[in-house]
Amino acid sequence: MTADGHFCPSFFIQILNIMLEKIKIYTYERLPQKWRSERKNLMKKVLAIVLALVMVLSFAACGKKGSKVENIPEGWEDFADLIQAAREDGELVVYGGCEEEYLSAVCQNFESMFGVKVSYQRLSTSEILAKVQEENGNPSADVSFGGTTDPYNEMVIKDLLDKYDAKNASHLLSDAYKQKDGKWYGIYTGMLGFFYNKDEVERLGIPIPEDFADLTKPEYKGLIWSSNYNTAGTAKLIVNTAIQKYGHDEGIKYLVDLDKNIQVYTKSGSGPSKNVGPAECVIGIGFLHDGIFQIIDNGYTNIGLVLPSSGTTCEIGATAILKGCKHPNAAKLWIEYALSPDCVNLAKENGSYQFLVIDNAEQPQAAKDYGLDPSLAMDYDFDDAAQNSAKYIAEVMDAIAAAGGDTGDERFKTK
Repeated sequence: MTADGHFCPSFFIQILNIMLEKIKIYTYERLPQKWRSERKNLMKKVLAIVLALVMVLSFAACGKKGSKVENIPEGWEDFADLIQAAREDGELVVYGGCEEEYLSAVCQNFESMFGVKVSYQRLSTSEILAKVQEENGNPSADVSFGGTTDPYNEMVIKDLLDKYDAKNASHLLSDAYKQKDGKWYGIYTGMLGFFYNKDEVERLGIPIPEDFADLTKPEYKGLIWSSNYNTAGTAKLIVNTAIQKYGHDEGIKYLVDLDKNIQVYTKSGSGPSKNVGPAECVIGIGFLHDGIFQIIDNGYTNIGLVLPSSGTTCEIGATAILKGCKHPNAAKLWIEYALSPDCVNLAKENGSYQFLVIDNAEQPQAAKDYGLDPSLAMDYDFDDAAQNSAKYIAEVMDAIAAAGGDTGDERFKTK
């Protein structure tokens, strides 16, 4: 037996040789004299064959059970077996709902750390939901990474995600950051708010909006951009926030009134933030960390941020294993990785300034500097959003059309 507790073939074969020799002597001595010469040669051949087979089998068994997994990243020793299984899967395919710079960085790092080839496709979270629904248990990807949890919860209801009991989930700051059955795990949280172009607000002589209700005032007509309720996870959150804040009927009425001031609904939730700095729009609705990215990384110091005065909601950016995926062990390793500093600490280095939800991660100083604090967020009913988002969106779109609003593709962007 080796020091690590595994059987080695050399000792096993020595014992077997002794046993076979005893059998050979015992059998030979009981043969009639006239058969001994023929049987002696035959016995040698039989014993040689048996011994060869035993050696092959014992080496194979020992090699599998006793071999050490090589090139394990520091701190990942407890996951050696899973890493080996992931390498045997050979590759991993990721649907990414976060920004591409961050998505690319975490995928490259996973491949470098674990030796598993990674490919990815960047989509809005609602596009991921639509794609996984269409694939219906035979997904092209193995995992989804990033984007708001409302679409993830819809996938849970439709039984499109696999359960996985992640060891690294022990680092989550709260049970609120995971689905109760382990079908998705949170990786970050971001706050919904507004961004505005300081120069344009001053030039137009309009006040800075302080709360959601202000955005429906006539002075903002045609100056606001938001995101498409049918394509962006951010927009799903906007719909559910309005309904949970004002009630069902008043929430839909609010969104119809807001529509009168909105010029464009972008395909992606980050779209409005990208257009405020260049003054394509004056005011945008979206996640405030996207505004921070435009200020810090793209140099648009003319952008101001607004945390709604009456309270706002937070997204939980999530990751999950897609049911029926082709590389299940690589997918499990991805979940453990996504819940580790090796993954989430790359966010702030790649333009993503969300608050992180594991206790051993480094929080982005920029989010603190701009006064963002998830503890100030209003309560959000994730179950209601999961059950009713599709219905609410259909109701809002019908109400906008009934009020004479333009719901065509030129305004509600799909590309």
